[in-house]
Amino acid sequence: MTQTTDHPSPAATPPRPASTATTAALLLRLVFGALFTAHGAQKIFEWTIAGTAQAFGQMGIPLAELTAPVVAALEFGGGIALVLGLLTRPIAALLAVDMLGALALVHLGAGLFVADGGYELVLALAGGAAALALTGGGRLSLDHLLFARRRTASPTA
Repeated sequence: MTQTTDHPSPAATPPRPASTATTAALLLRLVFGALFTAHGAQKIFEWTIAGTAQAFGQMGIPLAELTAPVVAALEFGGGIALVLGLLTRPIAALLAVDMLGALALVHLGAGLFVADGGYELVLALAGGAAALALTGGGRLSLDHLLFARRRTASPTA
């Protein structure tokens, strides 16, 4: 005697469309990744690392000669990594810390509005990066492609 169920077999299940959370993660990654990439590129290619270090020094950022190349590389490379969804959580966490540092060291005293040197942009960038650090890259990311199988195959404690 065979038993029937109301549930189709996994092989017969058609692929599901992207969920709202998947689409949101992709949108966050693309927008914030592009913004961070642009800001890093500006520090590297437009202002140069030496010019960025000089500007950081004038803004009172500690160890400007060391901080400038690290921040520029993090923003440029980290922005590209966010777009791809590669190492999303750690990269996004570092970018959130980067923006909180910019907020505290440079922009907080100038008020809210970016036109006055204020913190609205760095706060928005910190918030977007923090959201990605909490949620991850989503199903449409290299993280999912490279690491999802390992997570599902590893035993739970």
